[in-house]
Amino acid sequence: MMGKKMFVLIVVLMSFSLIGIVTVQIYWIGNAVETKNKQFKSDVKKSLAQVSAEVSEKEYLEFYRKISPYLEVTGKPSDSQIHNYMLQQIDTTGKQLFSYSFTFVEQGIEIPTEILANDSLDIVVKRIASKEDISTFSNITSNSDFANNNSSQTFTKIQRNQVQEEAYIKEVFNNFRASFPIPIHQRVSNRELNLLLSEAFTKHGIDIDFKYGVYSTDGYLTNLKSGYYTINKANSIGRPLFINNGESKFTLYVTFPNQQEHIISDISNILFLSLFFIFIIIVAFSSSLYQLIRQKKISEIKTDFINNMTHEFKTPIATINLALDAIKNPKIINDNEKVKRYVKMIREENKRMHGQVENVLRISKLEKNQLEISKVALDVQDVVEEAISHVRLLVNNQKGTITTHIQAVRSEILGNQLHLTNVIINMLENALKYSEGEPNIEVFSESTAKFFILKIKDDGIGMGKSAQKYVFNKFYREHKGNVHNVKGHGLGLAYVKEIVENHQGTVFVESEKGKGSTFTVKLPLI
Repeated sequence: MMGKKMFVLIVVLMSFSLIGIVTVQIYWIGNAVETKNKQFKSDVKKSLAQVSAEVSEKEYLEFYRKISPYLEVTGKPSDSQIHNYMLQQIDTTGKQLFSYSFTFVEQGIEIPTEILANDSLDIVVKRIASKEDISTFSNITSNSDFANNNSSQTFTKIQRNQVQEEAYIKEVFNNFRASFPIPIHQRVSNRELNLLLSEAFTKHGIDIDFKYGVYSTDGYLTNLKSGYYTINKANSIGRPLFINNGESKFTLYVTFPNQQEHIISDISNILFLSLFFIFIIIVAFSSSLYQLIRQKKISEIKTDFINNMTHEFKTPIATINLALDAIKNPKIINDNEKVKRYVKMIREENKRMHGQVENVLRISKLEKNQLEISKVALDVQDVVEEAISHVRLLVNNQKGTITTHIQAVRSEILGNQLHLTNVIINMLENALKYSEGEPNIEVFSESTAKFFILKIKDDGIGMGKSAQKYVFNKFYREHKGNVHNVKGHGLGLAYVKEIVENHQGTVFVESEKGKGSTFTVKLPLI
């Protein structure tokens, strides 16, 4: 009982460990796929942000290109605003004066709107320039010295203030675009958008097919789209286009039909190794479990075999001992008839034990390929009749019958007569052994183009489907343990299978509990 509990405990622990390992591996694979998904979405968002910035920048640069010639034209004085700033510092000890002046000029430039949009209004941009003067005056004692001083040094710097100027122009551009909206397909073309997306995705390592579409804030699909693109927010990623003062009227959506395949391909090597190791673990576990069950089964079979064999030997040995004791009796030793009867009993029991030992040795030799089976051409129908003659007396002794149904047209095979005879005798004795009451055995023979078919049918106790799977295994008996209502030790049918397969044939059984069994042997014809 303890052995069975330990076996169950080992199996449960091994199963739990395997489930744990496989679960961890599956979790790791799922986590790796999820991480790749997040990385993929992050790369897509970066790409879309880049495309959105490039589209807006390209539109602004086009605007700037159109107005830049007007920025080079000198405006009227009335159009300008001049701002002067001055800072002076006097050094009374060194009799020096330091002067810093900054002049800031904002000059308004009118841009005709017809070069930008079909409207009569003009827009104004500013050209911004600055002038810096740094002067040093020496020998200063009074205001008159300052006015008439020739001992001065002046440094002058004049430049365009591009940063302020560009910031102002961008603000003008944003206001202009808000005041004069145009269709989005005129602001960027399908070809340009597709090219920018391809370049951005390639830069971020995304080299798979994609589909895109630009939707307005009211949910309508614009003319900027790829093929018959329709939005699916569950698996699409969006980014606003042409953002103005933090707001946008358009959103660019992209989706990737082969996204999952792309992500799995990125981790395919690690995924393959992980699945391979899971497979190895499962195979190793299954093999170990199979070996444990097999060893346990073999142990049970051997125990049954030893018990049955012990009982089978015990009976003839006891009979022999009793016969010998009887012979030694002075009253019987002088009675020739009784002595002969006891000697015959001893010889029969000895023959019985010898037959059992021969069966065990025969199976052992077959397993080790040490049993030489020479084959000659023979008529298997003659072998069947010879085997029937060997067991007919036993059947008659139990008041049973053997009926033959010979329908085989051809019966010539290449085989060993002795072993084939033993095979048929074994099957007939098996039918006799498992019959209750008066045995009724039927023998059928038929032939096909390639095979001779022999069937031995009985109306005995039959067997279940589980027993049919193992009935040809060594030492297998449906009655387990030291149960001897049916004699034997599970070697006869194992021998039958080995011999039939050695003749390139097949043997199988059809049976049902309580309705008997039919054993079928197929042997190839010459």
